Amino acid sequence: MISIKNVTFGYTPSVCVLDAFSLDFADGGVYGLLGKNGTGKSTLLYLISGLLRPQKGLVEIDGVEASIRKADMLADMFIVTEEYDLPSISLKNYVKALKPFYPRFSDELLEKCLREFEMDTDVNLGALSMGQKKKVYICIALAANTKYLLLDEPTNGLDIVSKSLFRKVVVAGMSEDKTVIISTHQVHDVEHLLDHVVIVDRNRVLLDRKLEETDDAPVDIEKLSIETLTTKA
Repeated sequence: MISIKNVTFGYTPSVCVLDAFSLDFADGGVYGLLGKNGTGKSTLLYLISGLLRPQKGLVEIDGVEASIRKADMLADMFIVTEEYDLPSISLKNYVKALKPFYPRFSDELLEKCLREFEMDTDVNLGALSMGQKKKVYICIALAANTKYLLLDEPTNGLDIVSKSLFRKVVVAGMSEDKTVIISTHQVHDVEHLLDHVVIVDRNRVLLDRKLEETDDAPVDIEKLSIETLTTKA
């Protein structure tokens, strides 16, 4: 379980992104983390992963403080940030260097995800386009087979076909014990994946809703987001 308790964080003394913010993510399923620009969605992912430390409050992963960045916690969490770079080496060598840090890494799942994305398993990362790098990195993230997977704007840079394939890849890499949190503005790209919707507005959780299979009709996530942000923000 991910627990965010009364967290305050700002990048400068005069700009507070989060102030006494609290939110829990129960284990299992795919969460959509939605909200306007600048409401702290990416910041939340960095705090959960321990890449940022709260100035006040506490972020815990299964009862362990995230900012301590214990090896066991890091081995069970993978974050795909919106902006990143990959070294100019072969995918094979990159995976070889990465695997010792992720004991549940699955070569079989990596190959399966790459096939879904119609990507070769033997590529040089430095020779790939931005969209191709995004696809390979998402495959690596899923193949790491961690309990927690954090994705920040994962469909940015993907073409229309690849966005459709992205959904297939995530489904292929899911299991009951995995928790995926997707921070995005591209709601249509991920809405069919989501089990849970969380909408935030800086210091408040405007909506925290589980999408039930018993709903009479599929929930229009974009409409729900607009209504929530215009009536509660």
